[in-house]
Amino acid sequence: MAAKDNLTKTADIQSTARVIDFVTRFARNWEHLREIMGIMRPIRKEPGAVLKSKTASLTLQSGTVGEGEEIPYSKASIIEKPYDEMTVEKYAKAVSIEAIKTYGYDVAVGMTDDAFLYELQDNVTRRFYEYLNTGELTSMETTWQRALAMAKGRVINKFKQIHRTVTNVVGFANVLDLYDYLGDKDITVQTAFGFQYVQNFMGFSTVFLLSDEEIARGRVIATPVENIVLYYVDPSTSDFARAGLAYTTDGETNLIGFHVEGNYHTAVSESFAIMGMTLFAEYKDAIAVIDVDTTPTLGNLTINSSAGTDSGTTKLTVTPGKEFASNVYKYKTDATTAPVVTYGQSVRNWTTWDGVSDITATTGHKITVVEADGTYKALNAGNTTVTAQT
Repeated sequence: MAAKDNLTKTADIQSTARVIDFVTRFARNWEHLREIMGIMRPIRKEPGAVLKSKTASLTLQSGTVGEGEEIPYSKASIIEKPYDEMTVEKYAKAVSIEAIKTYGYDVAVGMTDDAFLYELQDNVTRRFYEYLNTGELTSMETTWQRALAMAKGRVINKFKQIHRTVTNVVGFANVLDLYDYLGDKDITVQTAFGFQYVQNFMGFSTVFLLSDEEIARGRVIATPVENIVLYYVDPSTSDFARAGLAYTTDGETNLIGFHVEGNYHTAVSESFAIMGMTLFAEYKDAIAVIDVDTTPTLGNLTINSSAGTDSGTTKLTVTPGKEFASNVYKYKTDATTAPVVTYGQSVRNWTTWDGVSDITATTGHKITVVEADGTYKALNAGNTTVTAQT
């Protein structure tokens, strides 16, 4: 007598358990990463939504105004730049019955499922690390320890400037740099779900340890946890679901959809995954990227001076241009001798120049222009004799 219709068979139970285990483990890994980083719950986006990186600044006007006088506005500006579009990505893998026969089900299917899960996870984090390396708070330090300290200090300072609160700062460093710094010192490095990290290290809530492919040696990256967001597209409400393609999801925060079926035409066990995830740092100028240079020297700038538009002004040109967009120009003039500067010297009290506007100066005087980092440490400099408009 034939089995009744809709009977749940052993293969169905194994397949269902495998699918549920896959989506549950994937969700658990991301929940664990979220807890380590201290970031908020993932934010759901619709397919096609455009994510935009931001840079923010505030020019504070003088608060000294007379009685009854109009109070000037402090100008705040936020520049948005499209970064990525939320899409649903499709992945698949297959295991042949020959592989299952040779290696057994647990090895042929179970281990390839583990590798599949890791690669899907790595696809998201790898793009995040690439984005972090383009952070705009850039500078050089002479030691790895100082690079860590300054990376944290600079992102806290940036968030204070735009009046946002920082609870914790997360760092990213090359794993070899950490062990080179520690030497024979003992420290607990935790490993979970493919992530290596150190908690409560040198003022950071967490420092993630990355490979050479993810971050160069001698580089430290930092950003406030409040700057990190995980956006996702819910696979259960995507166009795939409406098209009749059924994927199992976690059921609460649906980060991934997974489906398993046997293909009798090719005698393989096929696995399909769909997901749309982007790990993102909202303010690009609140990502510090600090490189270590143990033998720093002052770089050379070529400065040319020509008559400015108005009487008593000069127009300067500087080559090469800024090494990093976040660097600033400072200058100083002298009647007889070009002001001297050394690498790393603070030029905070020198006059700021936007790199474009004419400068008030006297023909025959000497002028020194310095390219400095965000902490006003001199990186490059050059000087020339002023030619001003008569």
